[in-house]
Amino acid sequence: MSLHGQRKNCAWTQGIWGKTRSRQSKNRRNLKTSTPTNIKGVRNFLGHAGFYRCFIKDFSKIARPLTKLLEKDTPFEFNDECQKEFELLKEKLTCAPVIVSSNWNLSFELMCDASDFVVRAVLGQKDGKNFHPIYFASKTLNPPQQKYTVTKKELMAVVFAFNKFRSYLILSKSIVHTDHSTLKHLFKKQDAKPRLIRWILLLQEFDIEIKDRKCTENVVADHLSRIENEESSDDSDVDDNFLGETLMEINNKDEPWFADFAKYLVADIIPKGMTDQQKNKFISDLKHYFWEEPYLLKVCSNRMIRRCVSRPETRTILDQCHHGPTGGHYGPNVTAKKVLDSGFYWPTIIKEAHTLVQLCEACQKTGNISKRDEMPLNNIQVCEIFDVWGIDFMGPFPKSHKFEYILVAVDYVSKWAEA
Repeated sequence: MSLHGQRKNCAWTQGIWGKTRSRQSKNRRNLKTSTPTNIKGVRNFLGHAGFYRCFIKDFSKIARPLTKLLEKDTPFEFNDECQKEFELLKEKLTCAPVIVSSNWNLSFELMCDASDFVVRAVLGQKDGKNFHPIYFASKTLNPPQQKYTVTKKELMAVVFAFNKFRSYLILSKSIVHTDHSTLKHLFKKQDAKPRLIRWILLLQEFDIEIKDRKCTENVVADHLSRIENEESSDDSDVDDNFLGETLMEINNKDEPWFADFAKYLVADIIPKGMTDQQKNKFISDLKHYFWEEPYLLKVCSNRMIRRCVSRPETRTILDQCHHGPTGGHYGPNVTAKKVLDSGFYWPTIIKEAHTLVQLCEACQKTGNISKRDEMPLNNIQVCEIFDVWGIDFMGPFPKSHKFEYILVAVDYVSKWAEA
């Protein structure tokens, strides 16, 4: 589960993305952070790192050079000592036990918060008194979303978090920490805005317990929601689709070539944007098709009924007819004929068969057979019994009644011999 928004939007938490020790070295290599250039940057970094001070030994001593910069009437001079401690704190944040693996025996907890520009969420688990984070997520709001009310933004942060961490939260108890107490009563409110009602319905499949926390106790999400990066603005809306709404949906790009015929035969839907001439042709072509659930069938010119198919079935059928168990690397015309004989139809059978043969490696290596490659043929004489005889002389032998040779005649068919 990648969290691109957090990587882009939070400059100081780039290395907190691995949840096991095997990812920690990779996080350090990919850590691309810039040194804070003002008081606000130092305050945000210390506010975020301070949430994990219980995991970092001698946190106060390490952060002392940075906290001196926040004192009143102190000039901002980020010297080598501050840079060294800054890098050390980043190192501490990227190693265990700050980031942990999920424990399926414990309930998951979400810290959500929203600001005027960003919504953030932290997924973690509490083992004892300490909260261990597992993943961070973020989303920069687009201009229409920035105009939402505070309640809408806070609830959108919750919906965004559950959509992002769905695989963790779907069958387990989830505790949501938020600093907006209105969300606790929003689930019981009958009359609300349509968008809020839709988001609440989306959360009904989860076992949720909402706890109200002050901003001082919701430090991580609160600080992360204050960090905005214009380069990583995400104009996409929060996914508020119900699973049932898109279960059997067909996108326009994925529609088969016979979609218009099927829609008309099933639901009497005429395609939009057709001219009168196109409508007449469409109605004329319809007489060759009929619907036999769940297939569309076509009556071809030879009165054969064939099933209409589309990608990716076409490639599988062509492969089986060309070089499958019953195929022998036939030519394009024979391959197309075998497809039609098998009872399938689509408009570009011949074209796709030619393309398949051209791309078939075995067919290209074979080439054409010439006269030079043909085996010589021997004529076979057809005859009946006693039509053809073979005659030969045998001898000389010792004389017998003055005869020294024997004349032998053998029939070719029956092998009958006469001496």
